[in-house]
Amino acid sequence: MIYELAKKDDLQTVYKVVQHTIKTTYPKYYPAEVVDFFCEHHSKDAIAKDIENGYVSVLKIEENIVATGCFVDNHITRVYVLPEYQKKGYGTFIMKNIEASISEKYDKAYLDASLPAAALYEKLGFSTIKHERYPVGNGVILAYEVMEKELHKKVKTGKCHSVPNVMENGKIELSEQWEWTSGDYSKGESLLVEV
Repeated sequence: MIYELAKKDDLQTVYKVVQHTIKTTYPKYYPAEVVDFFCEHHSKDAIAKDIENGYVSVLKIEENIVATGCFVDNHITRVYVLPEYQKKGYGTFIMKNIEASISEKYDKAYLDASLPAAALYEKLGFSTIKHERYPVGNGVILAYEVMEKELHKKVKTGKCHSVPNVMENGKIELSEQWEWTSGDYSKGESLLVEV
């Protein structure tokens, strides 16, 4: 298994993976107008532009491209796995790679979830932050979820200088001066006495 940036000569295969997956999977969830919208949205020109900009990667099994992943900044835009390769962990593998790349510059990742993929994204820790509606024609509305995932757990850090003192009764007293090095950067003093 190889996961690498797509090259210009991968365009036709990536386009076929995306289109075949949409045309095979989406009719189970959406009316024809929505399926057509997705096919047009992920056009050959759109994919070519993303490949040229270095946004698209491909997953190869025995030299064959079976899946693709795409993101721009911290927005995941196109993850497709051929139907015959689904439910084998390849979508999760691609998402983890995309998240790792996004986390180098951003604290959160976003995506617009289609119905077939929403459960996977939720399982991977994404949460719905809003529901959107988009008219696709013939009075048909595409409903989808905008989801986000926190990529970095916020950890509060600080420093503390403690001076121990053994009191006459043998118990220890700690005089501390502390300061947070993240968050609100507050500082203060504490006195801890052994009971």
